[in-house]
Amino acid sequence: MITTARKRKTTALTVAGVLLGGALAGCGGATAPAPTAFGPTSLAPTSPAPASPSAPAPAAATSAAPKKPPTMAPGPAGRTPVFERRPTGGGAAGGAAAKDAAEKVVALTFDADMTADQGARAKAGERFDNPELIALLRRLKVPSTVFMTGRWAEEYPAQAKGIGTDGLFEVANHSYSHYAFTADCYGLPVVAKDAMTRDVERAFSAFRQAGVRNVVPYFRFPGGCYDDAALRALGPANVTAVQWDVVSGDAFATDAGAVAEQVLDGVRPGSLVVMHCTRSAAPVTAEAISRIVPELRKRGYRFVKVSELMEG
Repeated sequence: MITTARKRKTTALTVAGVLLGGALAGCGGATAPAPTAFGPTSLAPTSPAPASPSAPAPAAATSAAPKKPPTMAPGPAGRTPVFERRPTGGGAAGGAAAKDAAEKVVALTFDADMTADQGARAKAGERFDNPELIALLRRLKVPSTVFMTGRWAEEYPAQAKGIGTDGLFEVANHSYSHYAFTADCYGLPVVAKDAMTRDVERAFSAFRQAGVRNVVPYFRFPGGCYDDAALRALGPANVTAVQWDVVSGDAFATDAGAVAEQVLDGVRPGSLVVMHCTRSAAPVTAEAISRIVPELRKRGYRFVKVSELMEG
């Protein structure tokens, strides 16, 4: 749950949304037309763009492999790379990225939070899901990335599957437990360093068990808290960590107008917004989205998933 704009960074390793020159690389994975669930060593490819009606259909044996979501190359000593937004121009990414940065695109991301110890609260009636928000995104046709915890997928398997088989969405990893990967992170329990990769892998396993298929190899630290030790520990998980440059402030908010205003004031071309898909802890998110989406479209913005934002 993100309540402030605080982000823990490592001075040498955090890549503030600037893609390392030539560092984007699609992870290897299945090449079947239908996506498959991502795990520690496989990737869910997206469907290729349809061929032009005037172009002849390629032979089955020579058809192109499905497109794979982009990732960032590991940092020094195999550290997990960090993506925050599309580059704003120049830098290591070069001219093409500088041109793309001027494009008015924005990625809305939603954390489907549920910690490993909240099962009793869910049984007592507390709702950590938000089907109304997902329905609204569908009605508004907003491509989005949902950062889901494994525990959330276990609690709401039908919803997880529904999100994870809908091409409008992609599902990324928000850990299994939603425990912190550093100390002093909003009071969350802390995952031991030697258990971090297992926690991430357990979330991918929960996605597979729920039938989630549109999975991308991205990971968001619970609370957005990380340090150099966490980046080192997660290296074997082969994920790209995804942060943000716009904090919506929807966590525990009661004023949808204030949330919308904060997002609208913060969005720039290439921005990545963090929001939540949890009714009990973010009750006004859907109402805020109903204001944010039309206004950003009026300003000329196009909504994309994180995979498309990173691809630029």
